[in-house]
Amino acid sequence: MSTLSVRLPESLHRALGDLAQQDGVSMNQFITTAVAEKIATLKAIDSLERRAVRGTRKAFEIVLAKVPDVPPVSGDEISGKARRRKASPKGNR
Repeated sequence: MSTLSVRLPESLHRALGDLAQQDGVSMNQFITTAVAEKIATLKAIDSLERRAVRGTRKAFEIVLAKVPDVPPVSGDEISGKARRRKASPKGNR
């Protein structure tokens, strides 16, 4: 285990203390968990980006063709608002 000294603005220090207290953990444990979550997220993004480079439109369409054309399970429907957003051009989101 190693030690790291970090300088935080007073506002962040107070917010950190409040959140750690709400979680019932020390500020050290809260920071350790937050750093671990951030590292895991960045590694996952990196992995997904590396996999995406290997993908092709043809392979995507082959997989998509295997999806049955059936109505969604109750509760999984796309709302009218989401459907309109999906249909709009990228620049209008």
